[in-house]
Amino acid sequence: MQALGQFLPLILIIAVFYFLLIRPQQKHKKERDAMLSSLKKGDKIVTIGGLHGTITDLTEDRVTLKVNENSRLVFERSAINAVDNTDNEKEEKEEKEEKDEKKEED
Repeated sequence: MQALGQFLPLILIIAVFYFLLIRPQQKHKKERDAMLSSLKKGDKIVTIGGLHGTITDLTEDRVTLKVNENSRLVFERSAINAVDNTDNEKEEKEEKEEKDEKKEED
């Protein structure tokens, strides 16, 4: 019984580390891997360095971005920080509103 009392603080510290550090980091890594695997041509992305562009070509480990009309840059897939869906969400919302308006007219 006394041995359990000695190991209890160590067990609590390990549990705190797991729930505050390890588990959130694993969850974030899983979300990032899902985001990187779901990339497709035409997605607007932001790189880790802050460069915004549109995906024009995609391979297992490399992504070609169209930055402007004349520039295309090649990056490692791991250099992508986020997918910028703000434009896509606006377009989808506008299309939905137009469909709703058409239904109301009928």
